[in-house]
Amino acid sequence: MEKNQDSGTILPKYDLKGWIKAFILGIFIGLAVIVPGVSGSTVAIMFGLYAAMLYAIGNITKDFKRCVKFLIPIGVGLAVGFIGGFLLVKILLAKYIFVVICLFVGLMIGASPALLNEIKGERVSAKRVILMIAGVAIPLAVGAISVYLDPPALTEIEGASQAFTSYPWYRFVLYLPLGFVIAATQLIPGLSATAITMALGQFKPIMDSVSFSYWGKNPHFIIPFLGLMLCLGAGLVIGLVVISKLFSRLIAKHKGSTFFFVVGLSFGSIASMFLNPDIVQIYFNWGHGKFSAIELAVGILLLAAGLIGSALLTKYGLVHEAVSKDSAEANEEKKENE
Repeated sequence: MEKNQDSGTILPKYDLKGWIKAFILGIFIGLAVIVPGVSGSTVAIMFGLYAAMLYAIGNITKDFKRCVKFLIPIGVGLAVGFIGGFLLVKILLAKYIFVVICLFVGLMIGASPALLNEIKGERVSAKRVILMIAGVAIPLAVGAISVYLDPPALTEIEGASQAFTSYPWYRFVLYLPLGFVIAATQLIPGLSATAITMALGQFKPIMDSVSFSYWGKNPHFIIPFLGLMLCLGAGLVIGLVVISKLFSRLIAKHKGSTFFFVVGLSFGSIASMFLNPDIVQIYFNWGHGKFSAIELAVGILLLAAGLIGSALLTKYGLVHEAVSKDSAEANEEKKENE
């Protein structure tokens, strides 16, 4: 472990297992941009890398070498998760969205003890309870708004494209703050990039516009679309740096209260995975004669499998972390005695 003298923030010095762990975290963060309800920062907390990740992003210019070294496996995993998620999302989410969501919900519930460990022993007060309740409410509200703005409709043509048909100047301006908002979803636990972009009506247009058939029919849209993505990326980068600094300070000064809010956000996020336009469309279809007992059964089985597997891994990680902490404290005490 490496410790920065100014901030006191510890950045892991990776061994092979640590590198793989960070790589897997990156995959989840990449998937979080695509899969409805998934929060990459919640997974970072469960992996015990959240505070370090915030520091590394927020201080990359000040502590460049160490921060980049820490972020490399996360960045590689993020690229793999995002590209893989994007390539599969149209197939899996279009045909098996309920099953996919069930698996992710199981994984996140099973890993929740690691999240709850962050507030273990913290004083419970009315203020912190209110913060937790507010945290639960925010993702649910975002999900409800996204459903309200995009209600289910059996009359919609299946697979109908919503790709961009024009690129007015104001869209480029608005995509800068949209990138900033997406950055917030990657750093503030419990928020989902997909839920936010769905609520703002931008998820499907972006997805449908990344298509060779779309560009083949509209070659004059390639450059404007890439320019739009550059605006989105610029807002994302600015948001990552600004929000990571802000959240790092909150954790440093108000860790207990911040994590009560974070725990609420995370559990609200888990619940909101079953509250977005695509999932509500499934419920709507089930209620209108398209119920699938097989889909429901497979979803429940995958939820249980994800929960059990994730819980076992989380338990192992917590025990390993406790042993490592005790060993480090013992070595420190031994040095002081000498």
